[in-house]
Amino acid sequence: MKRKYNIMLLVLLLAFGSCSFTAKVDDNPDKDKLLIQIITLALDQLHFEPKELDDDFSAEIFSDYIELVDPLKRYFLQSDIEEFKKYKNLIDDQLKTYDITFFSVVHERLISRQKEAKTYYKSILSKPFNFNLDEDYNADYEALEFVKTKKGLKERWRQQLKFNTLSSYDLLIEGQNEELNTDEDEESVVEETPKVKKSLTQLEADARAETLKTLDNYFTDYVEDMDREDWFSMYVNTIVEEFDPHTSYMAPTDKDRFDQQMSGKLEGIGARLQKKMDYIKIVELISGGPAWRDGKIEVGDAIVKVRQEKEKEAISVVGMRIDDAIKLIKGPKGTKVILTMKKVDGTMEDIAITRDIVELEETYAKSSIVKKDNRNYGVINLPKFYIDFDDYKNRNAATDIKQEIERLKEEGVEGLVLDLRSNGGGSLRTVVDMAGLFIKDGPIVQVRSTDALKEVLSDEDKSIVWDGPLVIMVNELSASASEILAAAMQDYKRAIIIGSKQTYGKGTVQNVLDLNRMVRNSSHGDLGALKLTRQKFYRINGGSTQLEGVKSDVVVPDRYSFIDIGERDQENPLAWDKITPVDFEIWNSYFDYDATIAKSKQRMENNEQLRLIENSARWAKSKMDNNHYSLNYEKYKAELELNEKESKQFDAISDYKTNLTFESLPYEQKLFEQDTILRDKRNRWHENLSKDVYVEEAINVLNDLKMTYEIKKVATIKN
Repeated sequence: MKRKYNIMLLVLLLAFGSCSFTAKVDDNPDKDKLLIQIITLALDQLHFEPKELDDDFSAEIFSDYIELVDPLKRYFLQSDIEEFKKYKNLIDDQLKTYDITFFSVVHERLISRQKEAKTYYKSILSKPFNFNLDEDYNADYEALEFVKTKKGLKERWRQQLKFNTLSSYDLLIEGQNEELNTDEDEESVVEETPKVKKSLTQLEADARAETLKTLDNYFTDYVEDMDREDWFSMYVNTIVEEFDPHTSYMAPTDKDRFDQQMSGKLEGIGARLQKKMDYIKIVELISGGPAWRDGKIEVGDAIVKVRQEKEKEAISVVGMRIDDAIKLIKGPKGTKVILTMKKVDGTMEDIAITRDIVELEETYAKSSIVKKDNRNYGVINLPKFYIDFDDYKNRNAATDIKQEIERLKEEGVEGLVLDLRSNGGGSLRTVVDMAGLFIKDGPIVQVRSTDALKEVLSDEDKSIVWDGPLVIMVNELSASASEILAAAMQDYKRAIIIGSKQTYGKGTVQNVLDLNRMVRNSSHGDLGALKLTRQKFYRINGGSTQLEGVKSDVVVPDRYSFIDIGERDQENPLAWDKITPVDFEIWNSYFDYDATIAKSKQRMENNEQLRLIENSARWAKSKMDNNHYSLNYEKYKAELELNEKESKQFDAISDYKTNLTFESLPYEQKLFEQDTILRDKRNRWHENLSKDVYVEEAINVLNDLKMTYEIKKVATIKN
């Protein structure tokens, strides 16, 4: 009874922003402890399948967190691990009292060991490596033990650094040989100063310098840029991910990113930033964004200072954490920010940018007309099921797909391919609305919460936007909402599913809980959010997609075929189960799905390109499983040459060309006149589609469906 009462209380908290409870802020003034208190309560009362906080749970957190902060086992000594082990069965007890001693002890030691590591790699890289020695490097870090002494730790660093430098050394040798050979082959009228061939000693020194620069960048831009709050977020995530792979804590910055990804929008200057050494650099201008429209900022420029319109003094962002710099640069639509830029040519310039809402075009659905045998078909690519949480009607995946279908219909397409490959899902509401575009009405998905009756989510709109042939493309990375749509269309026999043996297998639903709503009178600032698994969804036939995913009607091999990337390969996944089916009517049409599927399977069995892709995937998997490398250059080089020789048998994969042609819709072609970046993106997309054997088969299936439709319809009319 107590659990049901608490669930009801927290559900109300989720529904009404004005409701909250007073946490024991006075007893636990530390923000970290407050987070632990709120999160453990939420997990216990709201998670679909809460776990008992016991010694087994504690031991899992212990091992997972140590692996998370030191995956290569190059910071901690065995003595550190032995010292930490006294907490191995106490973490659960600490969580119940909001005690963070385990985290604090590990964090303090980690920071100390990282400072020591910086002296190790600098010392090691100050001396030449001998690549003539016979020694091996083991990259199977999970199988390695923590070393017992600092001498052993330095040796581990030496081997890792030697391996990294060996790779650079080989590239430098190859680069020099190519350069010299090119000079010999080319006849030049203009006499130039002949290039001096560097000795192997010089090349080894250059390779070490490159490794040193890489390590310096890593420690400066990542390790030293992380503060205690970042490490604590990682610890909290270790705790919550013990419940299932999709439950996670989102620190305030992560929550902002999540909202942007789901909506496909952000408010700012429209540029992607990256920290390189101490500078915040522009790495991409987003097409249509303020910085792109202004034309004064270029890729490669560095932001030195930031000043808001009403401020007199600019703030230097040199050396600042990138997340903190982004907070200064971003801002509401219509506000102005003045950026002091160090241009690519070295000059300094103040540039004023008026912020705006920036739409991340690559997040949204896009479509293309496909021409085959004087017939037009349509391909729609959907990267995710996006939604604007603040305004559903503003823009979402379902309304965009509907618009793309209407545009394609105006161009007379006779079949439609919906590409959901690598679509990780998104909004449950949008997938229900989207499924309704292809059927008259009826149930789409069943949803069940813990200790609650199942809920059936249905399409209640009797209109049909597309009633023609439909193919849905999936792969091993198609997950969640993608699986709901594919499963529903498969159960209705409304579409043929082409792709991997099965999709990802994520059959759970997550809600985002704003942790700030759960605390009253807190002085700790933004607490972030908790994304937690609240429900499981089921097909209308009663089966779950959890672990098993959606099995394709036509299975085609791809590069992921032999890689462990599905839900079943993750840690702590929820189990598969099934519930009672719901009543639904199979799509009534003249399409002969069985005959079309059989014909497609026959084509797939005889397709040399797919056979080559499958062999390539097997070969790549065998190379991935190899974790041992020689640090002797001659042996290392021999292995590389063998790999290169073996890989040449798969060169034909990238040379493959279909007989299909692709073109953008008229409305986009008008946009290209002003937006050359969008034009270039679409041209690259069309080039990739023209080499895509999976799209080729999808169009073949549409063609077959169209033919069976015409044959069966004529036969029915004659009868």
